[in-house]
Amino acid sequence: MTVLEVGAGIGDHSTYYINRGCKLTITESRPENLAVLKSRLPGQNIQSLDMENPAAPGPEKFDVVHCYGLLYHLKNPENALKFLSSVCHGKLIMETCVSFGDTESINCVDEDQKSPTQAFSGTGCRPTRIWLYNTLKQLFDHVYVPRTQPRHEEFPLDWTAGKNPNAALSRAIFIASREEIHNEMLSPSLVARHEPQA
Repeated sequence: MTVLEVGAGIGDHSTYYINRGCKLTITESRPENLAVLKSRLPGQNIQSLDMENPAAPGPEKFDVVHCYGLLYHLKNPENALKFLSSVCHGKLIMETCVSFGDTESINCVDEDQKSPTQAFSGTGCRPTRIWLYNTLKQLFDHVYVPRTQPRHEEFPLDWTAGKNPNAALSRAIFIASREEIHNEMLSPSLVARHEPQA
């Protein structure tokens, strides 16, 4: 499969695709992270990509677009999602920090621009799950969330609680697809309560 990884950081997820023989394009915006990527993963297709002002790394569209831990470091997540949709002809796999709430909102926040793990622009966001779900539904034919959550304090099991009592951040996973996915572990609508991952 062809895979585009955006916001790769220093490549902690990249090897998952490399080890499976995928044709991987790895992208990152910070020069210091790009230097580490090129050192850690020689011979890989590594490119600079600013997701605040994204430009396609080439004419190709990808089977899989991998966007883990990036969207909440952007001040314009809608623009980023439109770009990700435009380069994806298969599936988008996304994990991001979100806010609790039943309204559609992006919820911009300040982040430490000097930190290599925070927003390159200095402004991030914590969108509500309903905003993300509905925005993805406008861009993809099918949108899913896992029925389970990872066993980690930042992945809430109960979205009716109003907040995450276990951690300052709350994370959610989305899978958007051009074709219907038949998998009993995925829900085609937002679930209020998850099961813990086995």
